Amino acid sequence: MMNTKTMLNLRKDAEAIFRAAVERVRPERLFSYSLSLDGSKLVVGDGQAVRGYDLDKYERIVLAAFGKASIPMAASLAALLGERVSQGLVITKAPEGGQPLAFDPETRTLFAERSIHIIEAGHPVPDQRSMLAGKEMLALASQVREWEKRGSHTLVCVLISGGGSALLSSPAEGLTLEDKAAVTRLLLACGATIHEINAVRKHLSAIKGGLLARALFPGETLALVLSDVMGDDLDAIASGPTVPDTSTWQDVKAIFDRYGLFDALPEPVVHIIEAGCEGERPDTPKPGDPIFRACSTILVGTNFHAIIEAERKSKDLGYHTLVIGTRLSGEAREIAKVFSGAVQDILLHKIPVATPACIIAGGETTVTIRGHGKGGRNQEMALSFLEELAHYPAALRGQLDRIAFLSAGTDGNDGPTDAAGAFADAAVIERAKAHALNPAHYLAENDSYTFFDKAGALFKTGPTGTNVCDIQILIVK
Repeated sequence: MMNTKTMLNLRKDAEAIFRAAVERVRPERLFSYSLSLDGSKLVVGDGQAVRGYDLDKYERIVLAAFGKASIPMAASLAALLGERVSQGLVITKAPEGGQPLAFDPETRTLFAERSIHIIEAGHPVPDQRSMLAGKEMLALASQVREWEKRGSHTLVCVLISGGGSALLSSPAEGLTLEDKAAVTRLLLACGATIHEINAVRKHLSAIKGGLLARALFPGETLALVLSDVMGDDLDAIASGPTVPDTSTWQDVKAIFDRYGLFDALPEPVVHIIEAGCEGERPDTPKPGDPIFRACSTILVGTNFHAIIEAERKSKDLGYHTLVIGTRLSGEAREIAKVFSGAVQDILLHKIPVATPACIIAGGETTVTIRGHGKGGRNQEMALSFLEELAHYPAALRGQLDRIAFLSAGTDGNDGPTDAAGAFADAAVIERAKAHALNPAHYLAENDSYTFFDKAGALFKTGPTGTNVCDIQILIVK
């Protein structure tokens, strides 16, 4: 007989560990670790390098924020710098289902006082609002250049978080939004990595791959980055708008060749890639370009920071805790089998960690879309984990109430859904049986959201205000 109380407690612990991890990388906490203001001196550090800015030398300070965490990041920095901020542009993800954008009255008032304008845009596929965002950002950059030409110095604080690639869109000359959207859909559907997608986006854009830094030059730029990319490569996060781009036109063509997509590309995209490979179209700015002397880009928050806090919380709750890394990648449904295998070893052999056990991981997996359902990579991983439980040896099936698995996105959105992720445990199995839900069928259709919605196991946090990839938490009591 299943122990319902135990299962609920395990879910509660998994959620507490996840929320502790997310809290560590909220912008307000991030900046308390990485920024300080001493009179007119702003000190910025990432734990390795420290840089100081004498704010009195600038006639104005401008905020330019884009990504899923743009609103809280901009609000936190605007609160720190106060009246020194003269204006700003914030580009954020539009809520699902056409719902109004919700943020607290204090932030709304702060933005109004500091002339900070908000644009809601599309994600993960850019839309016309993303185009407007790109147009407004480039117009702001043009104004910065005009101020500099007049001898009026400006410090532009660029705040970058995950999702910025889609939210801030400005197609390269000769391309339309639909051209770029079609390319994005092809790459998402084939399971391309975030690095591959960003390499393509940079070369089909007028603003990414270091081009925003070029647009703002000679204005001085301080970019503060919240990383949603494994390995925290600055040229991959939001497609690296303020750092040199190491990818080339040849790399872009190789990506499409690898997935057999080149013949499926819109004709204008094919022409641009071929022109780039033949040297008829300029490449993105590379390391050593003088524009980067006026631009500093600093990492202020990562999946690693979140995972370390999750480990601390897990130990506080009394678990023997093992962190297996922050670079989990690959097909979500296949990675689920790693966690399923770990459960069996823990139950049978007390390895790789003894009970009560908690295994924590972070990263970003992918989903190759084969069906026509709704979901995200975390829900797909949880569903695949659940399907694995059904094939456990008979000797272990009676111990399923000792297991809880949670996979969730730190931004609160898993794919195009209103859920952060999902739980997988014995309670879900029982509910699925009661409602004749076949996990294998929903997995084949990539319809994990519908399954967990019916099974009552979606994990919904709402927007968290941050974004540092995903976190997986496995508990075995």
